[in-house]
Amino acid sequence: MYTGFLHLHSVLRWLIFLVLLITMLKYLIGWLTNKQWKKSDNVLGIILSSTMDLQLLTGIVLYFFLSPITKTALNDFGAAMKNADLRFYAVEHFVIMILAVAFIHIGRWRTKREKSNKYKFRKAFFWIFLATIFILIGIPWQRI
Repeated sequence: MYTGFLHLHSVLRWLIFLVLLITMLKYLIGWLTNKQWKKSDNVLGIILSSTMDLQLLTGIVLYFFLSPITKTALNDFGAAMKNADLRFYAVEHFVIMILAVAFIHIGRWRTKREKSNKYKFRKAFFWIFLATIFILIGIPWQRI
């Protein structure tokens, strides 16, 4: 079961990158060309946030229930903090990715409240870009 969830978590990462790139490009073009915010722009944001939520859910299942790495770290948290690999999975990856998901949701919330199309695109782009930076920082590149 662990291997299946780990593969799902890995596959979702690439799907998220694809959706992130498409969404950022669409929002950047909308912002710079002063386009009208359409229903499709909102749907794209929903797809992105839903994919991120699914990734978070698989990550939580791995973190608390399936991963031998986090089980080891949580059994002796003090020792885990002294080991860079254990600390990365027990704290850094977890916190950074939760922040990335939060940024996506903050961006959607802030975008809904904005009246100007230009500022909708700008705010949405900013929050997605910020989330993308955090995602890139939080990826365990040594496991790819």
